[in-house]
Amino acid sequence: MASSAQQLNRWLTELGRISDEPGQLTRTFLSPAMKRANARVSVWMREAGLTVRVDSVGNLIGRWEAAAPVRRGGSRRPARPKTLLLGSHLDTVRNAGRFDGPLGVLLPIAAVAALRRRGVELPFHVEVLGFSEEEGVRFASGYLGSLGYSGRLREADLALRDDAGVTVRQALEAFHGGPFQLPPAAHPRRDLLGYVEVHIEQGPVLEERKLAVGVVSAIAGQSRFKLTWTGQAGHAGTTPMALRRDALAGVAEFAVAVEALARRTPGLVATIGSMTVSPGASNVIPGRVLHTLDVRHASDAVRKKALLALGRAAAKTARARQLTCRWQRTQHDGAVNCSPTLTAQLEKSVRAVQGQSRSLVSGAGHDAVVMAKLAPVAMLFVRCRAGLSHHPDEFASPGDIEVALRVLVDFLQALDG
Repeated sequence: MASSAQQLNRWLTELGRISDEPGQLTRTFLSPAMKRANARVSVWMREAGLTVRVDSVGNLIGRWEAAAPVRRGGSRRPARPKTLLLGSHLDTVRNAGRFDGPLGVLLPIAAVAALRRRGVELPFHVEVLGFSEEEGVRFASGYLGSLGYSGRLREADLALRDDAGVTVRQALEAFHGGPFQLPPAAHPRRDLLGYVEVHIEQGPVLEERKLAVGVVSAIAGQSRFKLTWTGQAGHAGTTPMALRRDALAGVAEFAVAVEALARRTPGLVATIGSMTVSPGASNVIPGRVLHTLDVRHASDAVRKKALLALGRAAAKTARARQLTCRWQRTQHDGAVNCSPTLTAQLEKSVRAVQGQSRSLVSGAGHDAVVMAKLAPVAMLFVRCRAGLSHHPDEFASPGDIEVALRVLVDFLQALDG
């Protein structure tokens, strides 16, 4: 298993060099770097014995067929194998680390390769999924890959625009070289055993507990928006302060209100992470500001209450400053509870390899949020140094990755098809 873990670390390093931006790791939905990443990972999938395809939204899919079905009881018809889905995303944030997402794609490939070298056959099919988009960087809305795979992509998603004005539909039609049709789910729910995702923790709990891996019990709910504030641009030297309708000043006041609400609400996190100011000149009062808003909590009720409070705060600021504020929801996902059955088996495998298991709640969103609508889900977290993620210094040690690989191999062999 050590040699498989070493190979996996080499893959992570090589994939981490494939980027759209020199000097830093950035891969976004359907970008040239994403296409190169798919091509490289598809080679490793084939070497592991998987059959490979790319679906209509750019997801990379490697499949391992089950052993021949066996007859059950007195039935004349052999049992039909179900499919277990394993995966994560291959896109990144800007100036990313190399583990967030790709670890959950490459580790299952290494697990399949290890099992096949041993001559192991499983009673269920396995699909390893490299989703084309999860981070929401290009279109400010995440999960486009898993939404497409699960049959939940909608016309509203296709109308979203990137900074260059290109819509999701236009990007997909350029990718296909022709018209794009919304895809159905890749599988009926009845044909699936579940979806299992391996991911770095992106938090400090496992490091504090001195554990290599832990099992996720639930994923926090998340809402994302684009807010557009409109005031009046004007000369910075001749417009009196009392007569200004400064959109940026309004956003600054709102940003303070966002932070204050999150600080006084236990478990709530809220972030304004991206902003565009227009006209964008040093001697012109900002007349228009577009920014994102990301709000998360493990309780849907708390998150919804916070959003109502933020809506009131934005309206109060807009009235006082004679601005308009328009909200566009780009993503909304409720909290997700992981499958008790899959989670129990995963915990059993963790105890077999690590000696003890730790349960965690994920504050970060993952493709498992979307996949929970298609199949039961489970997640394995891997310790990351200082809990750091979405940063070039993001790091999971080779030893911890080997532990995760051993856990996944044990899980696959123990799972009843």
